[in-house]
Amino acid sequence: QVQLVESGGGLVQAGGSLRLSCAASGSIYSTNAMGWYRQAPGKQRELVATITSRGNTNYADSVKGRFTISRDNAKNTVYLQMNSLKPEDTAVYYCSVSFAVVGHYWGQGTQVTVSS
Repeated sequence: QVQLVESGGGLVQAGGSLRLSCAASGSIYSTNAMGWYRQAPGKQRELVATITSRGNTNYADSVKGRFTISRDNAKNTVYLQMNSLKPEDTAVYYCSVSFAVVGHYWGQGTQVTVSS
C-alpha cells in the first residue's frame, strides 16, 4: 500500500507565495513521473506541472514563470513552489505520482485560496 500526504496549502493574498509538498510512503519500489493538478469549483481537474524521474519539467501556460516543480527522490517527495499567486489560482491542488509496479496514485488534495 502507498500513501501520499500533501501539505502546505492555505490562504494567501494575491502576489504572495506558498509551497506545497507531497510525500510518498509505503511499498515504493521506484517513482516515475510526479506532478500537480488542480480543480477549481465547477471546473475540471487540470494539469499544473509535472516532473519526470530525470528532472524534466512541464508546466501549464497559466503558471509558467510563477510556479516551480521539484522533487527529492531520496525522500519520495514532490514540491510545488508557487509565487506571484493570483485569485484564479484558487483551487484544490492534488499531487499525482506514478510508481513502478504499484501504479498511479493521487494525493488527498490541499486547498489553496488566493484573496484579491
